[in-house]
Amino acid sequence: MKILFLTENFPPETNAAATRVYERACYWVEWGHEVTVITCAPNFPHGKVFQGYQNRWRQSEQMSGINVIRVKTYIAPNQGVLRRTLDFVSFGAMSYLAGLSQPRPDVVAATSPQFFAAVAGWLIGASRCIPFIFELGDLWPASISAVGAMKKGRLLGQVEKFELFLYRRAARVAALTRAFKDNLVRRHIDGAKIDIVLNGVDLPRYSPRERDQELAGQYGVGKKFVIGYVGTHGMAHGLMNVLDAAEILRDEPDIRFLMAGGGAERDMLIAEASKRLLENVVFLPPQPKESMPAVWSLCDVALVHLKDSPTFAEVVPSKIFEAMAMGLPILLTVPAGEAKSILDGHQAGMWVPPENPDALADAVKSLHNQPDRLKELAAASLAAAPSHSRTKQAEEMITVFEKSLAGNSVP
Repeated sequence: MKILFLTENFPPETNAAATRVYERACYWVEWGHEVTVITCAPNFPHGKVFQGYQNRWRQSEQMSGINVIRVKTYIAPNQGVLRRTLDFVSFGAMSYLAGLSQPRPDVVAATSPQFFAAVAGWLIGASRCIPFIFELGDLWPASISAVGAMKKGRLLGQVEKFELFLYRRAARVAALTRAFKDNLVRRHIDGAKIDIVLNGVDLPRYSPRERDQELAGQYGVGKKFVIGYVGTHGMAHGLMNVLDAAEILRDEPDIRFLMAGGGAERDMLIAEASKRLLENVVFLPPQPKESMPAVWSLCDVALVHLKDSPTFAEVVPSKIFEAMAMGLPILLTVPAGEAKSILDGHQAGMWVPPENPDALADAVKSLHNQPDRLKELAAASLAAAPSHSRTKQAEEMITVFEKSLAGNSVP
């Protein structure tokens, strides 16, 4: 099968979408499929092109057998609605043109939350008379409304109408959570065309390991009890709550909060921690993908954290599955929903209500003071990982592609 996939984020970027698309595509290539990915010069989240790349009109490379086409876009940091919208629109336009210049694929797929990638995918499908598959990674624009980046009103309503139009025109919709499918069905999208393809982790890349002593020594966490948040520091994540909890626990000498990653709010969080003199909070800069297991090895507990918004009750953060593969108990601080159900089903950690620093601090102290329970949760977490393998997800996406071809569904 010839697969054309559109995604604004791709390695060497390390966010969830980049990792998901890349790791699945590696399996598709291994299984004999021909995969082309259209993306842009790597720049997320700071809006600065990575070393070794340029923001050129077109550049191509081979990555693990994947044909990667990078197009020129308006590049902006992951903050500010206007500039980010220009970034998204430019990628949509350029990826559409690049898609037309490629040899005709069998299917074209695009992943959200980059809304205009989906627009480009639909247009390519319509122009070339091939099925378009919409991978629903986030409910955009609902998610930007949830973080306050766009207020509800006439403009948001028009965007939502076009969002629904794209779902209807897609041959298939691959939803990353059950809640996403339920949301679409409530909004009158045909459930028969929606497949649930839960996120996962590439097990060969992640496994339990001893604490990386060099990295631990560099950041002063060698013999500490480490609560690790590894991921984007963005508006959706509500990480000020972590600083509030750290302030409550500032007199606990053995406890450290490790914050690893980049994002729109990282500098603000660093400044605020410095202002409060929070010596129990340690910040690591963004790390390359191959270093992520070493970063996870510093953690005794994996913290998964989102803002308190009903929209985020439908989200299942991918870092849950990486933490499982590393054999880490999970401290889940998100609105009660599908992620909590997964955690409870595997008994792989603790849930605390979001934006409640007292509850978060109490949970951290509880885990620190109960080493036997911590071991039980860690064992359950590791046992759950094979149920959420990237291999399984890659197979399920191929099935989605095959369904779109069998149904002869053309936009």
